[in-house]
Amino acid sequence: MLFLVCGTMLFGETYGERTAANLKAKGWNPSLIVILISALPIVELRGSIPVAIAVLGMPWQQAVALSILGNMLPIPFLLLFLEWVLKMISHFPWGKKFSDWIYHRTRKKGKVVERYEAIGLTIFVGIPLPMTGGWTGSLAAKIFGIPFVKSLLCIFIGVLLAAVIVTSLTLLGTTIF
Repeated sequence: MLFLVCGTMLFGETYGERTAANLKAKGWNPSLIVILISALPIVELRGSIPVAIAVLGMPWQQAVALSILGNMLPIPFLLLFLEWVLKMISHFPWGKKFSDWIYHRTRKKGKVVERYEAIGLTIFVGIPLPMTGGWTGSLAAKIFGIPFVKSLLCIFIGVLLAAVIVTSLTLLGTTIF
């Protein structure tokens, strides 16, 4: 994270911006680029909306719609299979270490989810900060026992809230990271 911030300050653009510009130059469909960026963990729509608007030149409405779509694509699969995947990799020493770290970090960061459940999950996903968002929200929903449909709805509302915040900041010329 510090590398990205320092790189942006020194070189004027982030690795993600350069990557998106390079993919577009190689003939990739800009819509696909935005969907892929927004589906990535940690980056999600916090990265895809600014890249879509500032680098790819998309109208904000299209950038938001594609970013929400991409951000939500992995969520049902995460809610259904994330716990299973973490349990499977826990059989390996590196996997156990990773699983323990991710569970501990999510429990620590997810106090609002633990306390307020569905509303907390929506807020947790909706505030566009590093290590919050749909991916971490999915894990928090599993850890704190929020049912699938309720989790999916809360995460979707949180993603909509994050899209409003990120789009507003992007259009105002402010960066999130």
